[in-house]
Amino acid sequence: MNPPAEPHLERRFGLLRATALNVTNMIGIGPFITIPAMMATINGGGPQCMLGWIASLLIVLPDGLIWAELGAAMPASGGSYFWLREAFGRETWGRLLAFLFIWQFIISGPMEIGTGFIGVKQYLGFLLGDVKPWQMNTINIGLTGLLFILLYRRIDSVGKITVWLWIGTMITVLAVIFSGVSHFDAKIAFAFPPKAFNFSLGFLSGLGAATSIGVYDYLGYYDVCYIGEEVRNPGKVIPRSIILSLIIVAVIYLSMNFAIIGVVPWKSFVSDPDVAIGSIFMQKIWGTKIAQIFTFLILWTAFGSIFTLGLGYSRVPYAAARDGGFFRVFAKLHPTKDFPHVSLTLIILLSIAFSFFDLGTLISALIALRIIVQFIGQIGAVILLRKYKPDMPRPFRIWLYPLPAFVALVGWYFLFLTTPTDQQWIAVDALALGLAAFLVWSKVTNAWPFKPREGQTPTSP
Repeated sequence: MNPPAEPHLERRFGLLRATALNVTNMIGIGPFITIPAMMATINGGGPQCMLGWIASLLIVLPDGLIWAELGAAMPASGGSYFWLREAFGRETWGRLLAFLFIWQFIISGPMEIGTGFIGVKQYLGFLLGDVKPWQMNTINIGLTGLLFILLYRRIDSVGKITVWLWIGTMITVLAVIFSGVSHFDAKIAFAFPPKAFNFSLGFLSGLGAATSIGVYDYLGYYDVCYIGEEVRNPGKVIPRSIILSLIIVAVIYLSMNFAIIGVVPWKSFVSDPDVAIGSIFMQKIWGTKIAQIFTFLILWTAFGSIFTLGLGYSRVPYAAARDGGFFRVFAKLHPTKDFPHVSLTLIILLSIAFSFFDLGTLISALIALRIIVQFIGQIGAVILLRKYKPDMPRPFRIWLYPLPAFVALVGWYFLFLTTPTDQQWIAVDALALGLAAFLVWSKVTNAWPFKPREGQTPTSP
């Protein structure tokens, strides 16, 4: 009898599942909870705020090409962690940047999932009516338990669940688009207020806020990179799934937003950031009963997004710990189901904790956190790897390189500079704590920048 195989990750995700993973992650609850906030950003609010979708797309499209090249060249679970470490030096500055990436990821990842739980509470409020806060929180905790049960299994089963959640997501967004097209009123959709395009510093600040919301809604176009070791033929599947996801979701988002603001006057909802705009939209067209059924679909979509985020994000600390770049407790795989159960448990628990925070604060803070190390760091990584490892196999190369890298860099700087100061400091303080943790950890393990003594090798706690 052969001995049982060691726990390992399996390549089960093809193009359909990979694209479904990204799209379900990207759409989720995002547009159903951010439209009111988006429509209030520029010069007092109005259709001009839709510029945020265009500006955010001009950032994420070139950034997606960076993810595609790096993901195809180095398809490892953990994505950004490996790219930063390889590009900046495995045992020196790359070790620091990779650690800081994981550190911020353990904070920003659950923040993003937490926004999904906030959206669930908003739409449950429409569905259930006057529900006390403790009852709503109890429901959310129950959903967390269901999420944990669905993710606590082998990747093949998870892949099948992902496709079914994606189908529900597509039904939801198509219902919005087709309902909006049949009832679209251009006078409502393009009811610009006076001085809508009055260009000033206030306009730029508002555009930055709208762009931040747009980027938040697009987040997830790279989720497949976090499960790179579980993707079949990653050199082709990863780039194609990223590009397909961005194109599909860009069309969906613009169509959905115009569908909604072409039916529901923007002035009726911009003053209430917690309004269940998707349900109000369907209620206005089809009545209360249809709106209630549609709300179930939105909740399905929200849960699908939370599910895919939990799947992808749980692999990142695991991959780093397995590589020796993070605390080794996260390197454990489930002994029979072959998935990182310690990492998954932490991500889910932190996510439910963040669901009690303010939505706007979470969005701004998580975007600011990722810009500093991850998004800007990866631009540096792709440039350094092109320079110092030109012979590295690259199944996909950035189109029109280096122009997309430059455009993405300018976009990320603009977005960070227009982020509210409080959220900027949250990001800076979180990374400062990460730096302190890295130095302590490195000292304990006798690793760089504290060189090991003669005859000793670094250890991992």
